[in-house]
Amino acid sequence: MSHSPASPVPLNPQQQAAHIREVLMAHGAELRQRFPILNHQDALGAGILAFALAGMFASAALYINGQLAWWACLLLNAFFASLTHELEHDLIHSMYFRKQRVLHNLMLGLVWLARPSTINPWVRRHLHLNHHKVSGTETDMEERAITNGEPWGIARLLMVGDNMMSSFIRFLRAKNPQQRWLIVSRTLKVYAPLGLLNWGSWYVFLGFHAANGIASLLGAPIDWSANTLAVMNIVNIAVVVLVGPNVLRTFCLHFVSSNMHYYGDLEAGNVLQQCQVLNPWWLWPLQAFCFNFGSSHALHHFLVKEPFYIRQLTVPLGHQLLRDAGVRFNDFGTFARANRWTRRSQAATASSQTA
Repeated sequence: MSHSPASPVPLNPQQQAAHIREVLMAHGAELRQRFPILNHQDALGAGILAFALAGMFASAALYINGQLAWWACLLLNAFFASLTHELEHDLIHSMYFRKQRVLHNLMLGLVWLARPSTINPWVRRHLHLNHHKVSGTETDMEERAITNGEPWGIARLLMVGDNMMSSFIRFLRAKNPQQRWLIVSRTLKVYAPLGLLNWGSWYVFLGFHAANGIASLLGAPIDWSANTLAVMNIVNIAVVVLVGPNVLRTFCLHFVSSNMHYYGDLEAGNVLQQCQVLNPWWLWPLQAFCFNFGSSHALHHFLVKEPFYIRQLTVPLGHQLLRDAGVRFNDFGTFARANRWTRRSQAATASSQTA
């Protein structure tokens, strides 16, 4: 009596993740062999940083000299700043100048200057490494801070692009004075000094122009002092060349990141459930200012120690591997489920919160 060959034993999630990691590592090694320049990782990181900073300075100079429209300067600098975000992320994983701490920390300082809307990168390092350990859980403070797991509504829309507003809404939701003080003290600590200057300038800009707009509608324009107008001229320039680009970049990154990560009902240690690939055509305007994050970031959860430009080159192969392993693509239901893996879990969570 003949027997058909036994079917291969299906891999469990940990084995699938290990297979994806192994194939991605091999592909990265092949890319480095085909393009030897990729072996010069420190030089590439420093070169990308120099390019991004030069681009930001050049567009700012052109705008200040009246040779570039404000909106063009803002969009260009948002793109250049998105490069420095990718570099910061790689630096957090010690991918550049690992053994040369002065240069490593210099790069971290420069990418922070290019993105003053963010928290201190030396603080973020601890939050991000913890994110990889506890992704999708309540203790994943990095993703929770950018609204992952929040139900969609006015509050989340305000929080997703404004870090100070996010802290303020959490302050209002706090249940006791101790929680409120903790939120205030943490916010001051992690955003000092650059983040406080950045968001302070943003609110001054919004308040000044809102006041002028309302006064104009009422037919009673405000007679500002010469000193106030001089200060506001500086604030206006800062908003166009640095603050505004980072507000735009922050919104794009946080919107994409918070919705491509899942939250709350994941199997412990199952990397296949931590992220989806979020790359519909209509998200491209946002992807342009977070360096294709929705399409490429899921690969990072499987293979951490690859710089962002290698990850981008690996996207076609990586997507096929993720599809074969059952990773979700463009699961738009996540917007209605507050990023839960299943709708049932979301309903159970809401029920427990109101009980």
